[in-house]
Amino acid sequence: MNQSVRTAPSSGSHDLASEFLDRTTPLTRVRNTLHRYPALSPAIVLVIAVIVFGLLNERFLAPANLSLITQQVAVVGTLAIAQTLIILTAGIDLSVGAVMVLTSMVIAQTTSQNGVPGFIGLLLGLVVGLAAGAFNAFLVTKFRLPPFIVTLGTLNIFIALTLLYSAGATVRGSEMPGVLTATGTTFSLAGVNITNGVVLMLLLYIAVALILGKTAWGRHVYAVGDDKEAARLAGIRVNRVLVSVYLAAGAILAVGAWIQIGRSNAASPNAGADLNLDSITAVVIGGTSLFGGRGTVWGTLLGALIVGVFRNGLSLAGLDVLWQTFAVGVLIIIAVSVDQWIRKVRK
Repeated sequence: MNQSVRTAPSSGSHDLASEFLDRTTPLTRVRNTLHRYPALSPAIVLVIAVIVFGLLNERFLAPANLSLITQQVAVVGTLAIAQTLIILTAGIDLSVGAVMVLTSMVIAQTTSQNGVPGFIGLLLGLVVGLAAGAFNAFLVTKFRLPPFIVTLGTLNIFIALTLLYSAGATVRGSEMPGVLTATGTTFSLAGVNITNGVVLMLLLYIAVALILGKTAWGRHVYAVGDDKEAARLAGIRVNRVLVSVYLAAGAILAVGAWIQIGRSNAASPNAGADLNLDSITAVVIGGTSLFGGRGTVWGTLLGALIVGVFRNGLSLAGLDVLWQTFAVGVLIIIAVSVDQWIRKVRK
């Protein structure tokens, strides 16, 4: 009597079936989509936040208030571009705010006290920003020190240099050439007052986005952040990429110093105490992975806007500053948790 022989399904077939079913669940499809488009989740959060705060307080969507939000975001948004480049390489820079303040003081004092023309002062600021970036890059690449430790140390170095150089004195905008405060000049767009600093920030975002997305250098930055050893085996000069990233960040921070001078109509050695953490917050909320290799500068811009919208909306709601900071902290934890979840996507 013939009997049919039943064979147990192979483990390989079972794994393939499980993987297929996993990929077809709604939650996994959402995760795959967020992995493919890192800027999507912050865009959704920003739209929801604007709608909610607009419904809670009619003043939120008033042109004057929108003008205030954009002007507040200009400085943090610029610093966040530099932070994004470094985090894309799986690093982090705790010194961005200190470099920006040091650069702004060099620009302000050389022009106000030494009679240097405004454009020359800006070039000197650019040199300071590049030197700071080169110093960080040297420590990271030559001594193979963790970027977190390096920039934690240089944070204190740059703060001390700023106080020594400026003697703790603030330089007012009236003491500087007009070109240095020109970034604070406003013009009206659809009833919203926009500063030249905001336009300069947006131009930086466009330029960096094009460079990251359309050049070999941009692809190398992502490759180094994703896996340094694999990038090295593929022929990419990892240290050279890292040095170029820190130099680019230093140049961007010099532009941020110019925007900061125009925004506050002054240069103060005590300005920007929270800018280091705010720049990291914008990058993380914007969907750039702290583990490197994934993210976009447009997501960072959305992250900076989210922070600005939350702080402004909670302020209009009468919430204490401490609770505003608490809310931003919760946002960071949620953003990092989402990033961890997205990173589990099946390749």
